[in-house]
Amino acid sequence: MRTVLIIDDNAGVREALALALSLRDIRPLAARDPAEGLALLEREPVDLVIQDMNFSADTTSGEEGVALFRAIRARHVDVPVVLLTAWTRLENAVELVKAGAADYLAKPWDDARLLATVENLLELAETGAELRRARKERRARKAALAARYALGDLVFEADATLRSLELACQVARSDVPVLVTGPNGSGKERIAEIIQANSSVKDGPFVTLNCGAIPADLVEAELFGAEAGAYTGAGKARAGKFEAADGGTLFLDEIGNLPPAGQVKLLRVLETGRFQRLGSNEERQVRVRIVSATNADLSAMIRAGTFRQDLYYRLNVIELELPPLARRPDDIVPLAEHFVGAQKKLDASAVRALQWHAWPGNVRELKNVMQRASLLSRGPSITAADLGLPSAQASEPEATVDKQAIEQALARSNGVVAQAAAELGLSRQALYRRMERLGISRPS
Repeated sequence: MRTVLIIDDNAGVREALALALSLRDIRPLAARDPAEGLALLEREPVDLVIQDMNFSADTTSGEEGVALFRAIRARHVDVPVVLLTAWTRLENAVELVKAGAADYLAKPWDDARLLATVENLLELAETGAELRRARKERRARKAALAARYALGDLVFEADATLRSLELACQVARSDVPVLVTGPNGSGKERIAEIIQANSSVKDGPFVTLNCGAIPADLVEAELFGAEAGAYTGAGKARAGKFEAADGGTLFLDEIGNLPPAGQVKLLRVLETGRFQRLGSNEERQVRVRIVSATNADLSAMIRAGTFRQDLYYRLNVIELELPPLARRPDDIVPLAEHFVGAQKKLDASAVRALQWHAWPGNVRELKNVMQRASLLSRGPSITAADLGLPSAQASEPEATVDKQAIEQALARSNGVVAQAAAELGLSRQALYRRMERLGISRPS
């Protein structure tokens, strides 16, 4: 059951708050002073604290409330704290909110606003607890994966990346073809390398062929090799990619760009395992693991008649999707720090700019941005300006929220700042700073 701890020296206040909370199926706990409140926090599972700012008679400074808040925050950093203020200067409460308090309410309070605040904060706390549980579970899965499989120096934190890696490692031992899909620059080749590193042919060669970079009339020679004089300019015999990859993995990048003639030839060798060099009648046999990749919609290409359906089924025994970087936000900052190295640090503005950018070029774009920023930044820290992103100036969410939007969000939330901040995509501290700068007060 959800539990709220009330710390207030006034018995009437404690009883009134306890009754209001009980009517919402919230379990109230009550303490008459800071010492009793802190002791209850140690003994009981508490989801939220409502605390007074003054506990001694004839005291209106709020210093006792400040000390209590700091003690709670030091020992129970994840428990939200709502401040009750009567005689204390409002500035003190606002400063504590900036320091991490969830909200403040003036005495006498409005029941509707107080209960809305409590319900919202309890919901946010439950969400935060769930996120922490998910993060802990993800770390355990990541550690287990790294203990069983060779992941190289791959940097990742996002759950979407972890799921892709788990599937890649699961199918690596089999010899079936794997199709890796995802946008350009998302890291498809790294996934192919991890499949190779954990496969039964891990000691063999890893050969890459970009199917979009080969002229149509040279596809067959690139794939299967050519004898001397097989085509103009072929002065001597040479092996193709299949021969070079014998006993290992052949990574066919941008497979959607393979011309129709090359698709027919590739299908045959996938079905029989045999091929002929261009200009030769001798059949050759190789043992090659095929991993292909594309950023194209192959199903749409099949419907359009530009990609063979039978080849698609041969290549797509296992499909492994690698999402774009924008759908893996937890990967952005760890990757950026990895690309920068130990020489530079990211300041808060750079972190916000990185998280706000859409990353149409995915990991490749991020790497280029961080390399450029490392060269251009003059101090030990990289700032948003050093990144040179088009959205860097707008990356601070506060800058995109105007006075009207804030007032409307506050009205919709019945004055609950935490709820309005969540709607606007701001932290409570950021919203309070914005309200103070624009002269906005909460609606009564």
